[in-house]
Amino acid sequence: MTDSKLRVLLTRRWPQTVEDAMAQVFELRVNPDNKPMTQAELAQGLAWADVLCPTVTDVLSAELLSAPSVRTRLLANFGVGFNHIDMAAAKTAGIAVTNTPGVLTDATAEIAMTLLLNTARRAGEGERLVRAGQWEGWHPIHMLSTQVTGKTLGIVGMGRIGLAFARQAHYGFGMRVLYSARTPRSDETLQGLPARYCSLSELLAASDFVSLHCPASPETHHLINAQSLALMKPTAHLINTARGDVVNEADLADALQHGVIAGAGLDVYEAEPMVTPSLLDLPNVVLLPHMGSGTTQTRVAMGECAMANIRAFSNGQALLNQVV
Repeated sequence: MTDSKLRVLLTRRWPQTVEDAMAQVFELRVNPDNKPMTQAELAQGLAWADVLCPTVTDVLSAELLSAPSVRTRLLANFGVGFNHIDMAAAKTAGIAVTNTPGVLTDATAEIAMTLLLNTARRAGEGERLVRAGQWEGWHPIHMLSTQVTGKTLGIVGMGRIGLAFARQAHYGFGMRVLYSARTPRSDETLQGLPARYCSLSELLAASDFVSLHCPASPETHHLINAQSLALMKPTAHLINTARGDVVNEADLADALQHGVIAGAGLDVYEAEPMVTPSLLDLPNVVLLPHMGSGTTQTRVAMGECAMANIRAFSNGQALLNQVV
């Protein structure tokens, strides 16, 4: 199988420079509408393409992947998370899956810090006040907020992004770092970062800010719910740049309305692009449209990473970022 004959389908538009590079070596098809493909369209794509490049918006179910018409042998996912793909079905069907880790670490950590600072310092409320022409000028007790420097940050899931965010918070703002994960991280992984491993319940109770960086899985579904929110300080803030279904949004909205916690910053949602309506009118939550990896440099790097996996596949080489 040569590069020039390999059929590659992009389910969404990618940065133009990456699309142009891929078109030079593959038989490339791109979803021209740049909207989530329907299940019927995904089925057609799987029947045509040797390599299908999905994103988080594409649900690749067991029914789709096990169809006798499927030609695809590689799913080169544009992103790190792959909970939208039925991995067991892909493995049974003999379809390899790759992702794009590493290249989006810093950008996503930056968005977590953006949310933390915005919700702590009430920046969203202040910006809306100025735009609405309702600001009446400075005075000593106007829009008092929470200082970040020196506070305790709890990281749930100490992978690449969680570690990058923890380093930003500790070295940039002098924050004390706690973390929970399946297993403690080695000193080599932490690279001198003074982060303390603890249970989730201890982390929730002790942290001024809780930031979620765990993958979506049956074990983490609604990990943050009414019971876990009740363990947090009433002055604490929750940050989520992981996956939407890690948080029960209805429980979070209720907690924010009743002062169980002070604030939240979200970049991901349970049913994107839908957001739980009760969150929309709350002043103490900052809502972003899944911008975590959304820098030009990062999205180009993600495309190049996926392309490297496709080229390895086409040349019969070991896949660089294989997850199944």
